[in-house]
Amino acid sequence: MRYAMSGANTGRDDRLVRGNALLAIDEKNEQAAAELPAEHFARRLAQLEEESQAASEKQSDRGKLSARERIEKLVDPGSFLELDAFVQHRATFSGMDARRPYGDGVITGIGRVDGREVAIFSQDFTVFGGSLGEAFANKMVKIMDLALKIGCPIVGINDSAGARIQEGVEGLAGYGEVFWRNVQASGVVPQISIIAGPCAGGAVYSPAMTDFVFMVEGISQMFITGPDVIKTVTGEDVTHEELGGAITHNSVSGVAHFASPTEDEMFDHVRDLLAFLPSNNVDDAPVYEVAEDSDVEIPELDAIIPPNANQPYDMHDVISLIVDDGEFLEVQPLWAQNIIIGLGRIGGRTIGVVANQPKVLAGTLDIDASSKAARFVRFCDAFNIPLVTFVDVPGFLPGVEQEYGGIIRHGSKLLYAYCEATVPKLTVITRKAYGGAYVVMSSRSIRSDVSLAWPSAEIAVMGSDAAVRLIFRRDIAGADDPNLRERELIDEYKDLFATPYQAAGRGHIEAVIHPRETRRRLIQSLEMLRHKREERPARKHGNIPL
Repeated sequence: MRYAMSGANTGRDDRLVRGNALLAIDEKNEQAAAELPAEHFARRLAQLEEESQAASEKQSDRGKLSARERIEKLVDPGSFLELDAFVQHRATFSGMDARRPYGDGVITGIGRVDGREVAIFSQDFTVFGGSLGEAFANKMVKIMDLALKIGCPIVGINDSAGARIQEGVEGLAGYGEVFWRNVQASGVVPQISIIAGPCAGGAVYSPAMTDFVFMVEGISQMFITGPDVIKTVTGEDVTHEELGGAITHNSVSGVAHFASPTEDEMFDHVRDLLAFLPSNNVDDAPVYEVAEDSDVEIPELDAIIPPNANQPYDMHDVISLIVDDGEFLEVQPLWAQNIIIGLGRIGGRTIGVVANQPKVLAGTLDIDASSKAARFVRFCDAFNIPLVTFVDVPGFLPGVEQEYGGIIRHGSKLLYAYCEATVPKLTVITRKAYGGAYVVMSSRSIRSDVSLAWPSAEIAVMGSDAAVRLIFRRDIAGADDPNLRERELIDEYKDLFATPYQAAGRGHIEAVIHPRETRRRLIQSLEMLRHKREERPARKHGNIPL
C-alpha cells in the first residue's frame, strides 16, 4: 500500500495540507487502472483493423480494391499518415446510432508520391454505400484545407452513392462545403479525381471542378440522373455503363481525361501525371536530368511533312521526336481528337503541349476541340507550365451543326485562354495556318513569346485555291482556258502569300527554321524565358465566354 497524493482537508478551509493522506490506492489496482487506456486503445485499433479487413473482402468480391488498398497503390510504401481515423457520425434517425463505424466511410490523410506530399481522401463504398454525411464531409474538407495550407495536390478517390439520406440536409450542406473548397483550391494546388465506383447526383460536381478525372473501364460511372430516372422521365433505355461509364466520359462527353482497363494501371497513370506537375502555383514542377547531347538536331523531322499539302500526317510523331525521351502524357486522347493536348518535358522541364492533328478532320478547330484546348491552356497558365503550340490548322470546322452549337462562343474560349496566359508561350507552325484559326492558335499577335515556322508553313487568310477563286473569279471565267489560268494564279498566290516569309518579313514570326532544329530552338527559347514576368491590368477577374 502507498499513498497516491498527500494532504488532507483540515476543516479550516478548502486547501490541501502537505503530509496528510487524501486517497489510498492498492498497487495492483493502480497498475490495472494504468493499463485501461492502452487496452481501450488496442480494442479500438482492433475494431478499425477488423472493419478494414471486412471492407477489403467486400470490395474484392465486387472485383474492386478497398479504400485503403487504393491509397497503398497510389503512395510511396509506408508514407501514408492517416488523420481522423476514429471519427464517427452523430446521426440517430432510422437506427443509425446502432452502427457507428470508425472513419465514417472515408479515409483521409497525407502521403507521398515520388517523395512529394499529396493530400488524399478515399471513399469507402462498404460503409453506407460511401454516402456523404456531416462527419464524412467534415473529414474531406479538413484534408482539403490542410492541402491548401501546406501547398500540396489533392487526390480524391470517389466511390459513393451520393448524399446520406438519413442525415437529411447535412449531406447537402456537406457537398456545398466540398464544392466551395474545390473552387478555393482551383489554380492553387492541382486537384485530381479518381472515379473508382459510382459517382451520382450531386457527387459528380466536385470531380467536374477538379483539374483531371481518371476512370476505370467497367467500374466507374458518373451521371446526374441514373438509368431508372431517365427511363421514367424520357422512356429511354440505357445501361449504367452506356450512360456514364469510362469510355462514354472519355470519348463522348469529355468529362473525364483518362481511362484505364484496371485500377492498378489507373494508379500508375496518376503517379505519372503527378510527376509532371508542381505541388502548387508557387513551386516549380520537378526538373529531371537530360543527356548532354539532348539538344542535337533531329533529321527525322525534315521528312515528316508530306509533299502534298492536303495529305495528312500524325502530329504525335512530331511531338514524340521533340520531347525528352519521347515521353508524352496525352490528356483526353479519346475526345476531340482533332486537337492534341498533354504534358511532356524539354530540357528536363515540364511543358504543356497543344497541337492540331491533321489526321482527324484535317486539324480543324471545332466546338469540342476549342473547349478541350482552352481548359488545358488555363490549367498550364495557373501552374506556371510553359506552353508549346504546334500549328497545322486550315480553319474552323464549317457546318450548320457547328454554328448552331455555338462555335463562335466556344472558339472564343481558346482565344481568351491564350490571350489570358502569361506563362512562356512558344509556337511552331508546321504547315497550314489559315485565317482566324491561325490567330487563335497562339499567334504572335495574341502574345506568343516566340513564334517559329518550318519552310513548309503556309500563313495566310485562307488556302490558296479558295483565295484565288474569290479574288480572280472574273479573270478566270474570261480566260481562254479557265483551268490553266486558275492553276497559274494559284501558283502565283502560293509563291507570294502561302509561305512563312511574308510573315517573317513583317515580324509576325521570329524565325523560319529547318524542322531538325526545332528541339534545340525550343530549349534555347525556354531558357531565355525562364524568368519571364508579364503585368496585366488590375481587375477582379475576366469574363471568359463560357
